[in-house]
Amino acid sequence: MIAVPEKYELEISSPAPITSERQHEEYLTVLDRLASKENPTRDEEKYAEVLMTLIEAYEEEHHSIPDASPLEVLRALMDANELRQKDLVPIFGSESIVSEVLQKKRDLNKRHIEKLSKRFRVSPAVFFSRATE
Repeated sequence: MIAVPEKYELEISSPAPITSERQHEEYLTVLDRLASKENPTRDEEKYAEVLMTLIEAYEEEHHSIPDASPLEVLRALMDANELRQKDLVPIFGSESIVSEVLQKKRDLNKRHIEKLSKRFRVSPAVFFSRATE
């Protein structure tokens, strides 16, 4: 069993596949608390990984959204977070690179995808092509 502080524990004794919307919300709440912790222990990181896996599996089955291109995903995340092009400069290195990506003149590279997934707390997989743009 992974040892985590009591405030991060779930009502159940150990994480299990999510079977209800209430359980999904509970897992998200715990994951959010863990993600906002400044210096999580290795056990807390492992616990968060387990929760993410279970949450992703539940969302894939119950909250599935149509395939979107990496650019559509990026634009949706920017809109949802009220970000402008210049807000992504720390990720891409310059406003011109952000502009080229948003205008389909440049593809996202591995480094961009890693930084975007951390910034938006999403799986890197959402930035891989699954649909035509």
